[in-house]
This record gives sequence, C-alpha cells and structure tokens, in this order.
Amino acid sequence: KFLPEIERLLQEQGLPDDFKYLAIAESGLLNASSAAGAKGYWQILENTGKEYGLEITESVDERYHFEKSTRAAAKYLNSLHQRFGSWANATAAYNMGGGNMSKHLREQESESYFELNLNEETSRYYFRLVAIKQIMENPREFGFYLDREDYYPALDNYRTEEISESVESWGAFAKERGTNYRMLKVYNPWLIDNKLTNRSGKTYEVRIPK
Repeated sequence: KFLPEIERLLQEQGLPDDFKYLAIAESGLLNASSAAGAKGYWQILENTGKEYGLEITESVDERYHFEKSTRAAAKYLNSLHQRFGSWANATAAYNMGGGNMSKHLREQESESYFELNLNEETSRYYFRLVAIKQIMENPREFGFYLDREDYYPALDNYRTEEISESVESWGAFAKERGTNYRMLKVYNPWLIDNKLTNRSGKTYEVRIPK
C-alpha cells in the first residue's frame, strides 16, 4: 500500500532505501499522533515540519500528507546525516532530536551512536529498524505467511482537482463530486477540518476518489 511509493520518494531525495522502515517504527504506517505532538507517518513535530516546508494550520496539516511528509522527513534525515556524519547517528538524532544528540556526543566525548549511553528507547532504536527490516524482508522465517491477496490495496483510484479558494464544507464538496466526506478524508488526511480557509488563494491538489 505505501512502501513502493516511499521507496520512490526516498530514492528521489538520495536516501538509503532502508529508511522506509523508520516510518514503520515511528507510526506503523498510520497517521498517528503522539503525546509530544509529533504527527503523521513520520511523527514530525510542528517546528520541524514547518522548517522543512510543511503547512500546518487549523485546516491543513501536511504532516498527514503522505508524499509531502515523506519528502520532509527525507530532507530532515539528510540534514542530520550531514550534521552528525553517519546514518546511524542520523537515525538516533531523528528519534531523540538533534539537540539531544549533540549534547550526548559532546558530554560523552564520542563520535558514534554505538558508543553512547542513552535512554532505553533510543539505545534500541537503530536495532529495532534492523529487526523490522529482517522480518519484513523474510516474513516466512518469522512465521508470517502472506499471499498477494492479503496485502492492502493501493489508494490509487482517484483524480486530482486543484482548489484555489476557501471551501465552506468538505461534506458538500465531496457530495457534489459523487463521493462522500469519509472517502475524501481517506484520500486527503491532511485536510484536518471540515472546511478550508484559504485567504491567500494558495492552490491545493485534492484527490477525488472515483
């Protein structure tokens, strides 16, 4: 359902393919919300989302936008890699924040994630990704027997409409286009309100289920 597109977007941003498993570790590939305020498939905090170009308002939260949040997460990971010098360090920094990573490296006079004494979650985080990779790439070895028909279908039965004005009711919008509010939100989870306030005239691409 999601991994082929994540693979494409990570490749587009020059990221190693294995980082698709980070989204699974973060959210189980659900548009989740944490107690700390991280949201979406990649569990991005508001300030980080805005820093990497995501719109977050009362009616739109692009941390829930699959393509845009994946690109933002990839750019963030690339910046962490550049800052900390290795993908393992970048992975740990993604989990606990760049500021905390810098603090631990400095205080412990170390250069590597594998030498750091960290909290339980972060100390296990990298190895959790490795475990997820092994299980998902070799499911039968771990007792998971899945046939093609067991997989989730792709959300690819839609057309795209450009919206450059406010929308008073997404329910009415959906009904006028032969669908319903529920399916509109399935295809556009980043529309977080029942209406869209668009005073600036920004153009949004909205997926209309067929």
